[in-house]
Amino acid sequence: MTVTVDDVRSSVLSAVDAAAERLTGLSRRLHAHPEVAWEEEHAASWLCQELDALGLAVEAGVCDLPTAFHARTGSGPLHLAVCAEYDALPGVGHACGHNLIAATAVGAAAALGPLADTLGVTLHVLGTPAEEGAGGKITMLERGGFAGVHAAVMAHPGPFDVARSRPFAVSHLAVAYDGVSSHAAAYPELGVNAADAVTVAQVAIGLLRQQLPASVRTHGIVTHGGDAPNIIPSRAEGHWYVRADSLAELDDVEQKVRRCFQAGAVATGCALDVELTGPRYAELRTDQDLLDRYAAHAMGLGRTFHDDDPRSAMSRASTDMGNVSQVLPAIHPYFGIGSWPHVNHQPEFAAATLRPEAESSMLQATTALSLALADAALSPDVRSRLMDGGAHDA
Repeated sequence: MTVTVDDVRSSVLSAVDAAAERLTGLSRRLHAHPEVAWEEEHAASWLCQELDALGLAVEAGVCDLPTAFHARTGSGPLHLAVCAEYDALPGVGHACGHNLIAATAVGAAAALGPLADTLGVTLHVLGTPAEEGAGGKITMLERGGFAGVHAAVMAHPGPFDVARSRPFAVSHLAVAYDGVSSHAAAYPELGVNAADAVTVAQVAIGLLRQQLPASVRTHGIVTHGGDAPNIIPSRAEGHWYVRADSLAELDDVEQKVRRCFQAGAVATGCALDVELTGPRYAELRTDQDLLDRYAAHAMGLGRTFHDDDPRSAMSRASTDMGNVSQVLPAIHPYFGIGSWPHVNHQPEFAAATLRPEAESSMLQATTALSLALADAALSPDVRSRLMDGGAHDA
C-alpha cells in the first residue's frame, strides 16, 4: 500500500485530536499523584494500561526495574522509540512537567500505532523511570532496554519552545563528613566539627567559581548538619551537582570540586566520603534530520522557537537522554507551556502544566513528534541512514 505525506499528516492530526481527552486526563492524573524516582508505581501502571488499550504489546518491569516498561506495535524493520518520563520531584511534585512528557509518549503511540506497518516501522514506547537524578535511561541502556532501536525521541515542557536542547553533562555527588561529638559549651576542644567541614567546603567552592568557565555549574544542599545546638556535630551530609558542557570537561571540573571537599576535611580533621549517587549524565547529540522535521512540523502548527532567548535556559538542563543520544540518534526539543516568569522546578510551573495552554502545547508537540518520525520513515535517505546506524548530528 502506498501512503502519501498528506495521508500521514491527516491520520496523525485526526488521531491526536481523538486522543486529546485521554491524554490530558492522563497528565492530570499523574499530576495529582506525584511519585519520585524509582517509586513511580501508579504512573507506570497507568501508562501501561493506556498503551495496552491502544493495542500495543506491553511488558512491565523491564531491565529488572519495577517501574520501567516497554510497549511496542508494528513489525517494520525500522525501529523508532518514544521515551516516556513520569517521575516527580521531592517537595514540588510535577514541577518539571513529566506528566506532560508521559502524555506525549502515549499520544505518539495513538497517532503512529495504526500507521506503523504502513510506514514500515516498529514503534516502541519506553517507560524510563528516575530521570530526576538517578539516570533510569542509563540503567536501561546498560541492560539492553534500547537494543535494536534505531532512533529515540521525546519532547519536554519548558517556559518556551526550544528546538535544540544543549544539556549539561552532570555528576551527582553525595558528600559526608565524620567528626567527633562533644558538649559544645563544656568540652568544645574535644569535638571535631563535621558541620564546619561543610562550611569550609562551601566557601572553597564559592571561591572556585571565579575560576570556572561559563559552561560550568556547581550547586548543592546540606541535608544534615547536626542534631542539637549544644552538641558539636559529628556527622554532616549533603548532595552536590557538578555540571559542564561535556563529559570531557566534567572530568576536569569534578576533580576541582572534590578538592574543595577535601579542604573541609583537612581544615577540621574530619573523615570525608564522596560518592557518585548515580551514573553521570552526558551531553546531548542532536540528530539534525529528526530535529529539522520536528521543528518544521511544530512551526506548521503555529509554534515559535526561542532558541536564542536567554529566558530559554531550560534547554541547558541535564538529562539522561544525553546518554541515549551518545549511542543512537535522538532529539529532545522543548515545548513552551506559557508559564513565564515561572520556570521548571518551581511549584508555579507544576500548576501551569494543568492550564489549557500547556495541554494544547502538549498536543501540538505530540503531533510534531509523530509527524517527524513518520517523515523519517518515509524519507529513503533518512530511513537508510538510521537503519545503517549512521549519525547525523550537530
